[in-house]
Amino acid sequence: MISKERIEYLNKISENIIGAAIEVHKFLGPGLLESVYEICLIEELEQRGLKVQQQVHLPLYYKGQATNKFFVIDLLVENEVILELKATDRIAPVYEHQLMTYLVLTQKNLGLLINFNVPRLIDGIRRRVNG
Repeated sequence: MISKERIEYLNKISENIIGAAIEVHKFLGPGLLESVYEICLIEELEQRGLKVQQQVHLPLYYKGQATNKFFVIDLLVENEVILELKATDRIAPVYEHQLMTYLVLTQKNLGLLINFNVPRLIDGIRRRVNG
């Protein structure tokens, strides 16, 4: 079970991330490549004093054995919140499953799936909780 203090901490980070993403979307609008939104979101998050790791490699283990494959997390904010970024016509269910898998494998509690290819960014945000 997650403590009340931890929930409040994660919510504060989440609010900052969503605010930063909205700012990027307001400035750039929809229709660009995911990589463009990623680099601009990193800049916006860092300006807000948040620590951001980009393209974080997560090793793949199968039945306890390491493989030579890995998953790539788009962004990890404050070493707490996983961001999966998209610039697509719709959020496919597989994207939400992908985010949940990352949360489980990293034992992180909060992830945001953000699709920038929408008229209003709030319609492109999905929040997922592990635990």
